[in-house]
Amino acid sequence: MRPTSLPLPLLAATLLTLLQGCAGYRLGPTDGSAAGERSVEIRPFSDNTAEPRLIEPVAAALRKQVQRDGSLRLVTGEPGDILVTGTLLHYVRNPLTLRPDDLFSTRDYEVRLTARVVATEQPGGRVRLDREFSARIPVRSTADLASAERQAAPLVAEELARQVTSALVDGTW
Repeated sequence: MRPTSLPLPLLAATLLTLLQGCAGYRLGPTDGSAAGERSVEIRPFSDNTAEPRLIEPVAAALRKQVQRDGSLRLVTGEPGDILVTGTLLHYVRNPLTLRPDDLFSTRDYEVRLTARVVATEQPGGRVRLDREFSARIPVRSTADLASAERQAAPLVAEELARQVTSALVDGTW
């Protein structure tokens, strides 16, 4: 048997159809500006939670995510076009599942971090983003729950940073 090949017009039509599906995709900001055109200054958040040492992982994760995305240029030591400030509002640990051998002991928890983030244009101070973000991750309970939560803090901070960065990049400035 001889392998059959697609006729040239059918092959061209198939290729054209596939390429049209990617026509609306673009890299960088969705508002038409060039990547890195606007700069962002991120100030340390204030902390209203009872959990200590959350400010550092949140600030580090947010800066890293902005740099990774590349749509905004991160500035330090000088004012940016956008000033991002925020407040950590809640840090909660909720039980998810119980141990099968002990129905009074929790096996998995959900750690949830909620923050209010405000982004203002500089100069002028026009508020462009003012909303709450909530990130959550599952945490496996170990003999040392405090240690497990310390390991979870950077992970929940990264999830929060992804949400905030997405809102900053996709916002209408």
